[in-house]
Amino acid sequence: DYVVVKMIPDNRLPPRHLHSVRTGKTFAVIKWESPYDSPDQDMLYAVAVKDLVRKTDKIYKVKSRNSTVEYTIKKLEPGGKYHVTVQLGNMSKESSMKINTVPLSAPDALKIITENDHILLFWKSLALKESNFNESRGYEIHMFDSLMNITAYLGNTTENFFKVSNLKIGHNYSFSVQARCLYGGQMCGEPATLLYDELGTGKDSSATKSGQATDVAAIVVPVLFLLLVTLGIGFVVLYMRHRRLQNSFTAFANSHYSSRLGSAIFSSGDDLGDEDDEAPMITGFSDDVPMVIA
Repeated sequence: DYVVVKMIPDNRLPPRHLHSVRTGKTFAVIKWESPYDSPDQDMLYAVAVKDLVRKTDKIYKVKSRNSTVEYTIKKLEPGGKYHVTVQLGNMSKESSMKINTVPLSAPDALKIITENDHILLFWKSLALKESNFNESRGYEIHMFDSLMNITAYLGNTTENFFKVSNLKIGHNYSFSVQARCLYGGQMCGEPATLLYDELGTGKDSSATKSGQATDVAAIVVPVLFLLLVTLGIGFVVLYMRHRRLQNSFTAFANSHYSSRLGSAIFSSGDDLGDEDDEAPMITGFSDDVPMVIA
C-alpha cells in the first residue's frame, strides 16, 4: 500500500546554494537554486547588490521557473567589493554572499633609468590593454626600503614616468606602480614591481641580463681590440723585415752584376778572403815581357 503526499510550497524559505560561478573586472555570474524543487510557476527573485566601497545599493528583479537560476551582475567596478543577497520577491528569508571583482592589470614594461642624482621610472600606458582605465585616473607609486623595512607612498601621476630622488647609498629598493586607488585606497590596480639596488652592491634586477651582456662586452671588446692591434703590429714587422731582406739581396746582386755577361756572378766562399780582396786584378800580358817558368 502507498499514499501520495504533496507538500505545500513554503515561499518563506530562502534560495539555496547561492555561489559565484565566475568573476571578472566589471561583472559577476552568480547561481542559486529555488527554495524547493520543481516550482510549478514563475518565481520572482530580488537580487540586491551593495557596493561596500561606495556605500550604494542596487536591486535587480529576476523571474524564473527553473530549479537552478543563473544571473549575471553587470556594471561593476574593477577591484570592487560587493555584498549580494537573493530572496523571493515577497521578502522571504534571504541568502547572501560577498564578491570581489578582478582589479585592473599591472602596467607593463616597468623600467628604471639612472641619472646623476635621481632615477626615472618608466612604464607603458595601462589604457593600451585596459578599456576600463582612463589616463585621468592616474597611477600611484610606492617604494619599499628592504634595509629599513619601510614602505613609503611616493605620490601619483597621470604621466607614464615618475622621478625619484634622495635615494641612500647601500640601500636596496623595490618600486611598485599601479592604477591609482579610489575611495580611500580600496579600489586599486595590480602593482608592477621592480627591484633596484644599483646604489649598493648589485644592479637593477630588470636589467640583469642586459647588465651581464654589457659586462661581457666590456671585457671582450678590449681583448679583441688588443688582438687586432697585435696582429697589425706583427704584419707590419714581418713586412718591414721582408722589405729589408729584399733590399739587401738586391744590393748584393747589383754589386756582383756583370754588364758584359748580362748576369750576376757569385763565387763560392772558399775563394773569398782578405788577400784576394787586396790583390790587384790581372788584366793581361805583354808580348815583350818574357815569361819565366821556375
